[in-house]
Amino acid sequence: MRRRDLFKTALAAGAIQAKADVPTHLWSGHDFGPGPKAVDRLNHGPFGIEQDDGWFTLAGTTPFEGPVPNFGLGLVGYTWEESGPSKAVREGRETLERHVEQMASLPFVDVLYIRCDWRDVQKQPGRLDLHPVWPLTLNAARRHNKRVAFRVMMSNTVGQPKYLAVPDFVQAKVPIVEIGSLKDYGDFQFREPRYDHPEFLKAFRNLVELLAGEFDNNPLIEWIDLMQFGLWGESHTGGMANTFADYKTAERTMMGLTRLQLDTFKHAQLAVNTQPDISNVGNRAVIDACVRAGAWVRSDSILIEEPEQIEALANRPPWLASILEDGYFRDYDTAPPGYLPRDAADVNMLEHYMLHALDIGSNYWSLWTEAANLVEYEKRFPRGLSKLRQRLGYRVRPSWIWQRKRQGGNELVITFANDGVAGVPGLLRLILRDARGQIITGGCLDAGHPHGGRIRQAAFPVSRELEGQNVFLSASLEGKGGARRRVRWACEQPVEADGSFRIVIKRQSSSGWRKGI
Repeated sequence: MRRRDLFKTALAAGAIQAKADVPTHLWSGHDFGPGPKAVDRLNHGPFGIEQDDGWFTLAGTTPFEGPVPNFGLGLVGYTWEESGPSKAVREGRETLERHVEQMASLPFVDVLYIRCDWRDVQKQPGRLDLHPVWPLTLNAARRHNKRVAFRVMMSNTVGQPKYLAVPDFVQAKVPIVEIGSLKDYGDFQFREPRYDHPEFLKAFRNLVELLAGEFDNNPLIEWIDLMQFGLWGESHTGGMANTFADYKTAERTMMGLTRLQLDTFKHAQLAVNTQPDISNVGNRAVIDACVRAGAWVRSDSILIEEPEQIEALANRPPWLASILEDGYFRDYDTAPPGYLPRDAADVNMLEHYMLHALDIGSNYWSLWTEAANLVEYEKRFPRGLSKLRQRLGYRVRPSWIWQRKRQGGNELVITFANDGVAGVPGLLRLILRDARGQIITGGCLDAGHPHGGRIRQAAFPVSRELEGQNVFLSASLEGKGGARRRVRWACEQPVEADGSFRIVIKRQSSSGWRKGI
């Protein structure tokens, strides 16, 4: 049974929303706060011609149409999902090592993703016991220049009724509650732990602290999904009951678990699932707190998603990334005739799904676990993945570069264009260096700028001593905890070996300047 089928079943059953502390609202125009502040904000203008007596257009760039593998965007290959690794591994036809290596070696994969049960990371209190997929994934990411993201699930349909997602030592101390059955899974009763039980809260705190100790400062980590209530950690139980006595207990408990994660992970980027509150556990309060704290947003489906979640993802604050996956057609299997149905425009449905991620300005699209199928799909239907790699996320370049006389010296005024569909997920830090690598000046644009498909201008003072010389403009993304990641310019014009863009400072003349490149 698909996850979105569970959601539709819950709606059909008439799940009643309890009144939350955060009421339902449109995300468009909603005040989520100002976002991260730049302590060294660059001068953003206006740059009127009446302020000085000369302008010179030094350079311009054009958009690059190929992939730009920057932090904060990309295609996500799964080394492990809720059912485990690839089908070939689960059926004994391939080793786990081979599966991970195949996924990591795909040229269009940017991020390797692990989604596993709590029992797959911890067997006893006080220590992590990571499943072998973890070191395999991390090592492959290092070798293939990929990044890593993950989610640890406290509940999963897979494994039940034989075992639960939570470790045995947690089950030994925490009540396990039957919550109901699902038609497509047989007659057995699904079970969930009591999230509000003191022993659960104690064990969960230990888990969070251990994960933070291992991954909070790991430069390979792209993001960490918030550990949320219910099936697959997505804050719902598919129309079945929750394990709380009442709504207030649920909201208080889940907000406590959320704030623990927000406070403990000081550097690693967190992401929150935007699932509507069909299980009455306080999702709106959780999502609101996460967005205000700078967490990215994500959804587990796109084309058949309900209007509320699409509006939220599309109108999120521009400094937050969005992560999209969809479990339909997750095998990327092109072999069986008719497996990928076509619409009236002869577009296959998987491509239909993935291109909708661009409509809401997404940063990521998930590719699931089947590496061999992904290779064949990319050969047979290259347009979908190619379009994503050309437009997904943010794609920033110095579009116009001007020089003007200013206060006895020179000033570069640069227009930064974003040819992607999403804003910059954080603060774009810009540094101007001389030929020796020494910093001349630098600072940040406002959070999220330039927005997707828009521009932002900034000024860089340059002394007269640098006239006739080369200076070099570089960019980095400043995120949570001040972490900085180099940003590659998305322009066709050549850049230096270190990724910087070379600018030649013109000499002033007493006769005035002409305009032109």
